[in-house]
Amino acid sequence: MSDKLTHLNERGEAHIVDIGGKQITHRRAVARAVLEAEPATVAAIAGGTLKKGDALAVARVAGIMAAKKTSDLIPLCHPIALSKVEVDIVAAGNTLTITATAETTDRTGVEMEAMTAASVAALTLYDMAKGIDRLMRVTTIELVEKSGGKSGDFRR
Repeated sequence: MSDKLTHLNERGEAHIVDIGGKQITHRRAVARAVLEAEPATVAAIAGGTLKKGDALAVARVAGIMAAKKTSDLIPLCHPIALSKVEVDIVAAGNTLTITATAETTDRTGVEMEAMTAASVAALTLYDMAKGIDRLMRVTTIELVEKSGGKSGDFRR
C-alpha cells in the first residue's frame, strides 16, 4: 500500500488526479451494501407489496442512475464512460444484500461507481419502506472486488 495520497498535491491541497498518461484498460468493480430490516419488511420488499410499488425495480434503476452520476456527487472522481452497470438484490431473513457491478474501458477505475450504485440502491429501499419500519439500517457499504489498472486486482 502506498503512503502517498493521490488526491493531494505537494502543498496538501485537494486536486483531481491527472489520468492523461494512464493506460486505457478494461476495469471492473463489485461493491456491496446491506440493508437490515424486520423480516416482515424484507418480505414486503421482496414480495412487491409495498404501497409505493416495486421497490426492487426502483432500487435497481436508482443504483444504475447513481453510478452514472458518481462524478457529479464525489468531487474528485473523473467522469467515465460506463459500459455496464448491474444491480442485484437478494433478500434473506432480515437483510437485503445489494451487489452492484460496474465496468468500463478507461484510464481510471470504477470502484466509486459500484459503491455509489450499491449505496443509493440501499437508500432507495430504505426510502420506499421507511413508512413500515423505522428501525431499518444500512450496515455495510464495501468494495468486494476490482480488476484492471495499474494497482492490479483486489478481492475482499
